Amino acid sequence: MSVVGIIGAGQLARMLALAGLPLGLRFVMLDPAEAPCAAALGTHLRAGYDDRAQLARLARMCDVVTYEFEKVPDESVAFLAESVTVRPGAASLAAARDRLREKTLFCDLEIPTPRFAPVDSRAELDRAVATIGLPAVLKTRTLGYDGKGQEVLRRLDDVSAAWASLGGVPLLLEAHVRFQREVSVIGVRDRRGHCRFYPLAENRHHDGILRLSRSRPGDRLESQAQEFARRLLEHLGHVGALTLELFQEGDVLLANEMAPRVHNSGHWTIEGAVTSQFENHLRALLDWPLGDTAAVGYSAMINLIGEIPGPSGVVAVPGAHLHLYGKEPRAGRKLGHVTASASTAARLEDRLQRLLRVTGPREPEAPKHERPAGRVPARSAP
Repeated sequence: MSVVGIIGAGQLARMLALAGLPLGLRFVMLDPAEAPCAAALGTHLRAGYDDRAQLARLARMCDVVTYEFEKVPDESVAFLAESVTVRPGAASLAAARDRLREKTLFCDLEIPTPRFAPVDSRAELDRAVATIGLPAVLKTRTLGYDGKGQEVLRRLDDVSAAWASLGGVPLLLEAHVRFQREVSVIGVRDRRGHCRFYPLAENRHHDGILRLSRSRPGDRLESQAQEFARRLLEHLGHVGALTLELFQEGDVLLANEMAPRVHNSGHWTIEGAVTSQFENHLRALLDWPLGDTAAVGYSAMINLIGEIPGPSGVVAVPGAHLHLYGKEPRAGRKLGHVTASASTAARLEDRLQRLLRVTGPREPEAPKHERPAGRVPARSAP
């Protein structure tokens, strides 16, 4: 029986374990929290992500180790890799942890991205604003997620407040893209270089947190997104799932960021694809054949944020599946999600609207069609 180690024991680790337990896999999770939501599904080592004694223990207990987020220190992955296989490897984690490395990689691989500039001082911020223009987004280079670690600069008056809020750590200024929609693509690659891709997902956010993802099988921009993801998978020698988030600007996709792992926008694959992103990630880690990534009908996912709806109202909607993470409610916290599936796009939309009424605020508004802020040409400097 194979044992999979996971650094982190949150909801992504939980869903990996739920996918792997029926396959006969066992799990060991390393997480500093006292009772993280995945702990009940395996052995929980309570320790910091840089605790070498417990990392060594994790390595001894497992056949392969993976991670559920980018908060893992590079040094911890390097330490683990001395005694156990770690997938995805250090190159994927290093690229995704730092937004400057990530954007530079996109340019090197001729993947269009919004214009950007590194910022390490107030003087550099002023120069970047003069070069890129406003509006723009000032972001921390590491540890930003769900809208955290970033400030939108709309006027010159916003610059000082943004610097006061975020200054003191390495930053990145990016052109603010007035996009038509946000999309993501998930690819999975095995050790021998075989790649498979899930259909494009169209995403809506609320207060910086993903609220709704719809699978869009056959979308006209799907092949473009999959090609960009393929370049990343192959260049990094990536093994496992990888997610690429993009902005649509007319007929062009601009890369926003990547995640070297399973992703929130792919939760619809649990019921909506032949093989879920979680099972395929595990298959890749263990050198098993990859599963079929084709969509089964039409599917979508709604995040449950801050509050848990009455389960009876959710499951009363045909094709709906409720996934709760076992977390205590808290404002802005992802507590679970609902997937919805149907045989036609129209039927799915009807079910989604019913679920949105049950689960909380109405669907976030789509972004307005406005003039784009510009992008970095392939291989140009930021």
